[in-house]
Amino acid sequence: MFDWLQKIADWLVFAIFDLEKGSHLGEALNFFIYDAIKILLLLFFIVFLMGIINSYFPVERVKNYLSSRKLYGFEYLSASLFGVVTPFCSCSSVPLFIGFVKGGIPLGVTFSFLVTSPLVNEVAIGLFLGLFGVKVTVIYVISGILLGTISGIILQQLKLESYLTPWVQNILANAEKEQNSFAQGKQKFNKRLPIIWDEVLKIFKGVVPYVIVGIGVGALMHGYIPDGFFEEYLNKDNLFAVPLATILAVPMYSSASGILPVIQVLVSKGVSLGTAIAFMMGVVGLSLPEAMLLKKVMSLKLIAIFFGVVTLCIILSGYIFNIIL
Repeated sequence: MFDWLQKIADWLVFAIFDLEKGSHLGEALNFFIYDAIKILLLLFFIVFLMGIINSYFPVERVKNYLSSRKLYGFEYLSASLFGVVTPFCSCSSVPLFIGFVKGGIPLGVTFSFLVTSPLVNEVAIGLFLGLFGVKVTVIYVISGILLGTISGIILQQLKLESYLTPWVQNILANAEKEQNSFAQGKQKFNKRLPIIWDEVLKIFKGVVPYVIVGIGVGALMHGYIPDGFFEEYLNKDNLFAVPLATILAVPMYSSASGILPVIQVLVSKGVSLGTAIAFMMGVVGLSLPEAMLLKKVMSLKLIAIFFGVVTLCIILSGYIFNIIL
């Protein structure tokens, strides 16, 4: 599908820039140009498409749906599925987390959304399709949804409401269900388009820096790190490769779109796909910036419990990935 992009990258690097094929700089620059064009094209198309969908399905309606209906245990799955259709990183999901708590949604259900939203969204799905194909994408999406659902159920059973900050406790004590009108749903498409376009540009501009940095890191790894380097520590035979990759990922922070080029290089360097994806989940879903934002709504003990449960679920997912892929 993207053979024409590879030809453009080859022409620019080896003909115009006159770099030698097989050289570290040549291979790194070739990778950067090819992946930058491909991923940015995919990113723009996907964000625009989901902008249209989200304009007909506003996030506020999600909150009302989850807080006003009895879903008989399926609310965790529903929250995870809603997380899939919201294009947010972990840090931008936190304000929505606060809104969900204010709306009276159970804490475990809210956690299901918070876990899934940064991991599985339209950007990650589109890039996964372009980089790894349909089979891996389907398995990743299903595992991400299950990860959010199971984490939410576990956290709900622990009854952690008392570990929310006094600020949130006060909100819960005085919370009233809000009645919202959805006048936007009656607008014609041509009137929505300027709003959609502004939102697309906002999301695209916010994500692009992470994408460029991620591609740059991936290009350096692709061009300069020798084959077998990562295999020594993160190979499939190393029983502790998955937890090691997950724990190493926590201090880092990136969106799914920003870290995917790095994951592509890790896999090309010999790291098992499950281990690489566990690393990605750790970077996207368990970041220190997210923990700092969560301090507004959670005590340190609750943050530690949340990170611990999600970490265990990510590690389990990584092992399952390595078995089935």
